[in-house]
Amino acid sequence: MSRTFAAMAALTFILASSAASAQALKTADTPKGKTFVDAKGMTLYTFDKDAGGKSMCNGPCAENWPPLAAADDAKPTADMTIVVRDDGKKMWAYKGKPLYTFKKDVAAGDTNGDGFLNGAWHMAKP
Repeated sequence: MSRTFAAMAALTFILASSAASAQALKTADTPKGKTFVDAKGMTLYTFDKDAGGKSMCNGPCAENWPPLAAADDAKPTADMTIVVRDDGKKMWAYKGKPLYTFKKDVAAGDTNGDGFLNGAWHMAKP
């Protein structure tokens, strides 16, 4: 019995560790082409004003463009990195570009944020 419990505990630890590793990006087809999406199928975006692995979307901007949050124990990989925001929270970035969703996208596959703010927001494409 104790070996079974130990094996189950080890498996739970391994699965938890895997969940803490890099966010696995999913892709979806939209009328505007293929894009990265979050776990709920919501379109992910990048912001032209972000530079050097730093998010420039804070305060009210982040209310409209929620950052793709990273857990405190998340582990980056080659393409998926972690950015520490001005508020100290962590978010995911793809190839150094922080990733966001858009408040006005209400259903999976919506792309209302693409081209927003004079073209400063873009769908995150593979």
